[in-house]
Amino acid sequence: MTQVDDKVLENAEQDNFAALLEASFKSNKQQNAIKTAMVVEVRDDVILVDVGQKSEGRLNVLEVQDEDGNISLNTGDELEVVIVGSYNGAPIVSCNKAKAVKKNEEFIKNYNEADEETVEGNVINKNKGGFVVAGEDGVNFFLPKSQVPFKRQEDLVGKNIKALVNKIDKDNNSIVISIKKYITQNIAKKQDKIAEILKTDNIIDGVIKKITSYGMFVDIDDGVEGLVHYTEISHKGSINPSSMYKEGEVVPVKVIKYDQEKGHLSLSIKAATENPWEEIQDNLDVGDTIQVTVNSIEPYGAFVDLGNDVEGFLHISEISWENNLGHPNEYLKLDDEINVEVVEINIEKKRLRVSLKNLLPKPFDLFINNHKTGDTVTGKISSLTDFGAFVKIDGVEGLLHNENISWEKNQKAKDLYKKDEEIEVVIAHINTTDKKISLNRKILSKNPVEEYNSNNKVGDIVTAPISDIKEFGVFLNLGENLDGLIRNEDLGETKKEELEVGQDIECVVDFIDTLKNRIRLSIKKLSRIQERQALKDFNNDEEDNTNTLGDFFK
Repeated sequence: MTQVDDKVLENAEQDNFAALLEASFKSNKQQNAIKTAMVVEVRDDVILVDVGQKSEGRLNVLEVQDEDGNISLNTGDELEVVIVGSYNGAPIVSCNKAKAVKKNEEFIKNYNEADEETVEGNVINKNKGGFVVAGEDGVNFFLPKSQVPFKRQEDLVGKNIKALVNKIDKDNNSIVISIKKYITQNIAKKQDKIAEILKTDNIIDGVIKKITSYGMFVDIDDGVEGLVHYTEISHKGSINPSSMYKEGEVVPVKVIKYDQEKGHLSLSIKAATENPWEEIQDNLDVGDTIQVTVNSIEPYGAFVDLGNDVEGFLHISEISWENNLGHPNEYLKLDDEINVEVVEINIEKKRLRVSLKNLLPKPFDLFINNHKTGDTVTGKISSLTDFGAFVKIDGVEGLLHNENISWEKNQKAKDLYKKDEEIEVVIAHINTTDKKISLNRKILSKNPVEEYNSNNKVGDIVTAPISDIKEFGVFLNLGENLDGLIRNEDLGETKKEELEVGQDIECVVDFIDTLKNRIRLSIKKLSRIQERQALKDFNNDEEDNTNTLGDFFK
């Protein structure tokens, strides 16, 4: 009887079946013999059985315990075992090994070498010569290291494998398998299957095995797998595979390329389906109105689905008539069904552009239908510039120029208002040709020139301080944000260089223009009026003969 080393003996009752199985493959034919044993005693850690030898055999309780740790054997029960070693002269037995021996005997008996049978199992242990593989049906196989075509062979333990039967050792009841032989045979079969597929050029139903960011691996036959690149999934273009498919789903594919040297098979789903762009070419024209579904929304626009694997692009500028549109998600939501107008079809480049705003009423048209020149309206300041402010009224922007803000001069919109502030304005002019609107705010308050005109008239003599001196003349402050201008030619004998801001000047009202809101003053005309008045006074005095000519000139 073969003896196991001391370490094995010390732990024999705790060793699992894998260790015992490894030892069993080193046994001779006698050790593989199945014996009928009778239970003599059931202990907590070991079961003693009579195997017809001087000493009672020792069976590990782990082999006969159920999931709850219960032992179903009783004294006097019989079971089949195989002697796998000895401990202090007592045989060590295994009922699991006996079952495996019977399974192996049955497999060997039914094995036909011509079948080249593929086996599957889990690698449960490793020894010097190779690996012990437990098959799903209880058969145990031996996998030599020489039949494992992998560099890191130690990683094989615990893995499920496929292999071909390489050799049957009937004397030792051993079945030798080979991964190397399995791979070699499957490569040859795969190449033969691919060759047949390439000949037919047919559409094939495949099963999605794995989805990645760059595509999907699809199984089209036993052992034949190909890659559907993400650019070959849909006629829409490059898409994320996981957004359309799931693993295990059946899809139609067509072989488009095979790299025999690398063994890479390229597949296409879109090549196996009808090209919807051909349908569009025949049935859709620029200007047509179609119903679409919003597929995705980006900062620069939205992609819409026509419902036939074709995607159109709705640029942000085609969503609304508003000039300063924010993000498209302020107007659209995913899965929204909307009507759009086709604005471009390019079959060659597979490009379709649509417009939403073309089907919406134009804000300017609505504006001129609801408003007219002279209307007083409330708007919101959309932007401020150096020359004025743009005010949005019912979706249309009008310009409020700085000079139309206030009767007071040198007023600027950016100094008076803030963006989004609401103000009241008057529609001064509507240019239907250029679609421009001019606004005025100062006419909402009283015109200081008209106010002045109601209390003064041309020819009145006034005295007012100088507010500004320009190259072309002198401005006088007439009060209430109102200035009058004395042009250089109306200064008369007064020298401009001797004048100062704030100095009071006596002059005459020469001209009041209420349309252009300006007042002209004159010192020169004042002198003439004074001369005429002096002459008139002289004539009156001469009639009275009370004064001499010399007195007059005095």
